[in-house]
Amino acid sequence: MSKKDAAFTLGLSILMGVLWVAGEVVMGVWFAVPRAGHIFWFCLIVGVTLIASVWHAMVVDDSDRKDPKREKYEKKTRKK
Repeated sequence: MSKKDAAFTLGLSILMGVLWVAGEVVMGVWFAVPRAGHIFWFCLIVGVTLIASVWHAMVVDDSDRKDPKREKYEKKTRKK
């Protein structure tokens, strides 16, 4: 995991934690929400976090990029 990926994951976790706590405070103080509302809110936050994390991993995926050593080997063998 690169430093950039770790920073993204940490930042996303902190952001979603703050959103979850803010939502719980709003639901607890200003709105009368049944227990199912709190469970739905938690599931929504976890789902959005997972989707964002997977999306980020797919965007920065470098697995399809070739290895430089492999490219050098293929270039040498093609000349013959």
